[in-house]
Amino acid sequence: MSVRLKLTLSYAGFLMVAGLLLLAAVWLFLLRYVPDRAMLYNPDDKLNGIFPVRGALQHVFAPRAAAVLAFLLVFGLVGGWLLAGRMLAPLTRITDAARLATHGSLSHRIRLPGRGDEFRELADAFDAMLARLEAHVAEQQRFAANASHELRTPLAISKTLLDVARGDPHADTGELVERLHAVNARAIDLTEALLLLSRANQRSFVREPVDLSLLAEEATETLLPLAEKHGVTIETDADLALTSGSPALLLQLTTNLVHNAIVHNLPERGTVRVTTGVRGETAVLTVENTGERLTPELAATLTEPFQRGTERIHADHAGVGLGLAIIKTITQAHGGTLTLTPRAAGGIHIAVELPAFVARTGG
Repeated sequence: MSVRLKLTLSYAGFLMVAGLLLLAAVWLFLLRYVPDRAMLYNPDDKLNGIFPVRGALQHVFAPRAAAVLAFLLVFGLVGGWLLAGRMLAPLTRITDAARLATHGSLSHRIRLPGRGDEFRELADAFDAMLARLEAHVAEQQRFAANASHELRTPLAISKTLLDVARGDPHADTGELVERLHAVNARAIDLTEALLLLSRANQRSFVREPVDLSLLAEEATETLLPLAEKHGVTIETDADLALTSGSPALLLQLTTNLVHNAIVHNLPERGTVRVTTGVRGETAVLTVENTGERLTPELAATLTEPFQRGTERIHADHAGVGLGLAIIKTITQAHGGTLTLTPRAAGGIHIAVELPAFVARTGG
């Protein structure tokens, strides 16, 4: 049976039970006290004449009671059907929206009017879910399109180089091999970055205690030659900052942050400052650098995949355009937040806030 039919039968059954209880009350508290034999009253009394006996009352009352019960049954069925339909109308709208969503229409919203009852809360939650799904699907579509474009570029360059070499047998093969090696290395870096991004999205890692200060020191030590090459000075202030997560992913996050701060810096005499610490119940890793002045609008777009600074460039130091996107994904996978704030003097201040790890001691 449908929910509407169940509610209808429930309403009708409730009315019938209420009617039977009322008739039982009439019998218990009224008819049982009516005498079985006729009684004569004083002619001077207001109730002049013979008082009705119980049998006569039952004979008159029983058909009317049956008629009332029949009326209550019909009224309960019809009224219950209409009332159930009215109450379940919001659920019908939610069901229709769910059917549209299953067919790919994520832009539809229920926008249920009325007061904030349970159906309104369910409809609002469903609308919020559809909005998140629509945004997620749009983001995935943009990511797929950008990834296809980025992967197509090195393949197209390799094909062009091979076509030129085939058309000119006397060309310098050493230069061709060197250029093909650079293009292939870029394609490999992009593929590895995409795999890392997918792994972080799936959150398929084992959590264990991680000290962000050790990761910061390891990342800065690894990237120190790159900083010297770019004329960048790295300053560190690493205090103990314990969190819980994947050491490999968090090291990748820290390395990407420091690498971006180095390569997107002033042409000479730039600085990068890396700090770690604990703020309340949060372990904080901050990286800030000098560089060009950025607007808040531009800073908000830097975590989008394949976004590199003020334009989409393909210089050797630009990477594959997934550095901050990977950082954002790893941060979210660890239950943290990523904040990008442009510095007034130029450059950017990036803060990664992760839940602090608290060791449990047995009592």
